[in-house]
Amino acid sequence: MRLTHKLTPDDNPFDLANEAAYRAWADARLEACPASIGELMVEIRNPKQLSPAEKNALLDVCRRANMVLYAGPTGHDADRSIPLRLAQQLGLSEPDDNWGADEGITALQVVEGDWRSDYVPYTNRGIHWHTDGYYNTPARQIHALMLHCVSPAAEGGENALLDHELAYIHLRDRDPAFIQALMAPDAMTIPANVDAAGVVRRPDRTGPVFSVSNRGRLHMRYTARRHNVVWKDDPLTRAAVAELKAFMASDSPYIFRATLQAGQGLISNNVLHDRSAFEDRGEYKRLLYRLRYYTRVTG
Repeated sequence: MRLTHKLTPDDNPFDLANEAAYRAWADARLEACPASIGELMVEIRNPKQLSPAEKNALLDVCRRANMVLYAGPTGHDADRSIPLRLAQQLGLSEPDDNWGADEGITALQVVEGDWRSDYVPYTNRGIHWHTDGYYNTPARQIHALMLHCVSPAAEGGENALLDHELAYIHLRDRDPAFIQALMAPDAMTIPANVDAAGVVRRPDRTGPVFSVSNRGRLHMRYTARRHNVVWKDDPLTRAAVAELKAFMASDSPYIFRATLQAGQGLISNNVLHDRSAFEDRGEYKRLLYRLRYYTRVTG
């Protein structure tokens, strides 16, 4: 089922009163879902200049799973234009030049001695389930995320990946009221970021978990980090969050796990993901480039 730019009441699968449209959409999504991590991987020869077949393969997998993994020959080449050019070929524009990024590209590696060491992505600690930019304003929501591996760690650094649309389907099939709770405009609040000097770097951000963009696409903002979120204090929201956490902790076949190697990467419509702890040793020091966009993968 292809979603149009403007959903009408007759074809809106995210309308809780429209069970027929939802069931058609959900069944199509489940049928298209890859059955293994291998189905997510596309081999490419030159990420700066994709062949038509390579581009179509990347887009096809991303259409089916909201994510795709790629493997290229660039190895440990730290040229930042490699992921940037690849992203552009897949229609990604409007980069999020967030704090810590350099012209839209963030180097994720262990950093000691400056402000970055206070933030988990710049340490070797594990990161719980989340979508990127869950603390952003409504006008700056992250709809696409790309990770490009320059160098893996000596051990660890595995990512778990879950299509947020499949998380929505799981919750709605369990109880549509869970979706109603998580679409509430006050479902979750990300507390303000206040530095040691008391300066507010970012105010509180309150909003829904699930929302639908003006192009009819499902969007999700979420974090499992207990100190980074305050949930609406009502029984239904608590039950919905508990069910989501249980699903992400399960052995669902829809949860894929991968440890990116040099020259490999992830392109996604900001799916749910986590990262295991890792250990750098000798020449094996983990370095990934992260690119965030306000647009989705097109095509």
